[in-house]
Amino acid sequence: MPKFVIEREIPDAGKLSPEQLQAISQKSCGVLRELGPQIQWLQSYVTDNKIYCVYIAPDEKTVRQHAEQGGFPANRVSRVLAVIDPTTAE
Repeated sequence: MPKFVIEREIPDAGKLSPEQLQAISQKSCGVLRELGPQIQWLQSYVTDNKIYCVYIAPDEKTVRQHAEQGGFPANRVSRVLAVIDPTTAE
């Protein structure tokens, strides 16, 4: 199944409290339960003004549906075409 990186522009995301991040995570998980097993959240990276999320989903439409139902921005959704790491150099 395809993997996607979602860029979410959220001003001051890096200043969100642990409680706020927990609430966002709970909301996301609730929407995922409603959408069913075809979409899976792997992890997210919080930066100063953005959150980058990695999802497995059948298509971009499903990723955007999750964002819409959760009330999350999805400013850019990019399909991952390859994954590389230091072992790729070997």
